[in-house]
This record gives sequence, C-alpha cells and structure tokens, in this order.
Amino acid sequence: MTEPGRTEHGSSASPARRSVVALLLQVIAVSVFLAGLLLIPAGRLDWLQAWLFVIAFTTYLIFYGFWAVRHDPGQLEERSRVGANTKGWDRTILAIYTILLIGMLVLAGLDAGRFRWAPLALVWQAVGWLAGLLGGGLIFWVVSVNTYLSRTVRIQEERGQQVVTRGPYRWVRHPMYGGVILFMLGIPLVLGSGWAEVIGGLIGVLFVVRTALEDRTLRKELPGYREYAEQVRYRLIPGLW
Repeated sequence: MTEPGRTEHGSSASPARRSVVALLLQVIAVSVFLAGLLLIPAGRLDWLQAWLFVIAFTTYLIFYGFWAVRHDPGQLEERSRVGANTKGWDRTILAIYTILLIGMLVLAGLDAGRFRWAPLALVWQAVGWLAGLLGGGLIFWVVSVNTYLSRTVRIQEERGQQVVTRGPYRWVRHPMYGGVILFMLGIPLVLGSGWAEVIGGLIGVLFVVRTALEDRTLRKELPGYREYAEQVRYRLIPGLW
C-alpha cells in the first residue's frame, strides 16, 4: 500500500503534475525574460503596451502548455528540445532568429518605450493586435492537427513521422510559418514601434527562406511528401506561393 498522493516509488507528485509544475516555471522564466527585454531598454515600468503584450503572450503559452500536457505530450516534448538530427542550416537560422527577436524587442523598448523615434498611431497598434490574434489562432490550429510539429527541421524517425494533410495543411504546406510571420509582424505594431517593425520584416524574410529549405528537405526525406506537394501546390499563401 502507498500513502495517498504518493507513488509506489515514494514520489509525492505524479509525472503529469511534475510536468505541469515544470511547464509553469518555464513560462514564468520566459515571461520575466521577455518583460526585461522590453522594460529595461524602455527605462520605465509604466509602459502599458508592453505589459499588455507580455500578459497576452504569457496567457497564450499557459493555454498551449496545458492543452499539450493533456492532449499531445509527445508534441510538447518534441518542441522542448533540439533533436540530434536537426539540419545544420536550421541551427544557423534559429541562431539568427534568436538574435533578431531579441534585437526587435530591445529596439522596441528603446523606440516606443523611451525615445519615441518612430511612434505608431493607435490604429496601427490595433492592426498589430489583429495580426497577433490571426497568427496565434493559425499557429494553434496547426498545433492541434500536427503532432509532429517540431522546434527544428528534422525527420522524426523515432516517432514514425508521416505527412499531415488535415486542417490548414489542406491549403498550404507550411501554415505554421504563415502564423509565425503574422505574429512577428504584429508584435512591433502592438508595442507601437516603427523601427522594430523593420526587424519584424527581416524575421518574416528569414522564415520564408526557412520554408523553402524545409520544403526541399521534406521532398527528399519524408515518404509521401512529394506526392502531397503535387496536390497542395502552395507553401505559405494560397494562390501566390
């Protein structure tokens, strides 16, 4: 017999509960880091747009985390690490993306939060929230239908990766990147920084390049993808590319 609330090995928490606790700690760490990147360059704590963004993003992370723990823990595990067989070019892209993202947030803090070099009107901030909602919604739609969604470009042989054709994959082959681009273009607008939007655009270009490289990799290495690509012609934008 074991004590109530304890496992046979003497642990006081189930694996699921430990996963939730670890997830919450990670979300808190990310949120604090995000707030620091914005508020320290801004030099003040009364920047409403920054707080609203941090709160919204934190809420999104918590929602995804609890959904994944309950419905798709395999995906959560996959997205929490960089697989050993990640493509070398993708490691480079991720490094560039990290630098650009940090730079975008710091520049937004300096621009919109402190010096007001290129302030944006409220209407553009509203456009940013709309882009963020659309991008975030598209990302979660992808998350909900593609258990093989990964943090990096790699073939998940150990998970028996297969081509996914449901949901938004019926219209474009890389809907996740479309959502990410929308989200990244929306962040500087939400924060009210015109200069940071320039870096948001560079991140968008970077993900277009990543889309092309990943598509080429999947055609070569994922069984059935070439046939899928013949049926779904567009990578990111239906009717365009």
